Amino acid sequence: MKLLSNLLVSILTGLLLAACGSGGPKQFSDTPTSGKVNIVVDESYSLLFDTQIYTFQKLYSKAQINCKYKPEKEALNALMMDCCKVIVINRDLTAFERAEFKKNNLFPVSTKIAEDAVALIVNNEIDSVELTVNQLKDILSGKDSMWNQLIPTGTALPINVVFDNASSANERYLREFLLNNSSYQKNCFAVKSNQEVINYVNTHKNALGVISVNWISDQDDTLSQRFLKKVKVVPIAKDSNHESYKPYQAYIKTKDYALCR
Repeated sequence: MKLLSNLLVSILTGLLLAACGSGGPKQFSDTPTSGKVNIVVDESYSLLFDTQIYTFQKLYSKAQINCKYKPEKEALNALMMDCCKVIVINRDLTAFERAEFKKNNLFPVSTKIAEDAVALIVNNEIDSVELTVNQLKDILSGKDSMWNQLIPTGTALPINVVFDNASSANERYLREFLLNNSSYQKNCFAVKSNQEVINYVNTHKNALGVISVNWISDQDDTLSQRFLKKVKVVPIAKDSNHESYKPYQAYIKTKDYALCR
């Protein structure tokens, strides 16, 4: 995560350039390393950005980054309503969204700063399981609804798929990627955060959790490591002819892991 951390510190320097010039008196003038800026970050990245913002503000004591963590849809709405000057999400704007911004005389600029992935997690009591992309599609569409349909030694328990939020990027990504924007089946539901997904999977043997990989990828973060002890990460293969991979940085970089974004 060090390369990503360095990138984000650099990006945060740039974010301050976008600070709004209107409003009441400010304690410090707006420069790349001072002033105030409001940003909204996808909740999936709260662990990562908590660290980055804390570090940046320690390095630059005259900088104040007011950050709110929200689901993807709410982050976009905040930018549309001009409630913030910067949002961090894991996709570019659509043509429709850019047209809506243009109607409000707003012209957002997108900057790619990193690549990440969606991770699947299961309860520690589940036997070793590997999935292909098509198997995951069958689960989300309701075709495969029991664990013993996927694992020969699996129990006759229904597979309950749990997302972090009904408006999240994780929910939207898999719906677009695997279901062509069709609705999920009744075996899929949402809680309110990535951490709640991890806690739910930890206490429900039949759950399949969908989270952002950064919640479990930082080998130096004690919270990430504590989460990893609660659940198992599921290896994913592009199809039955390919090897399965877990969402490690190297396999995200090479695109061998199937759920990169």
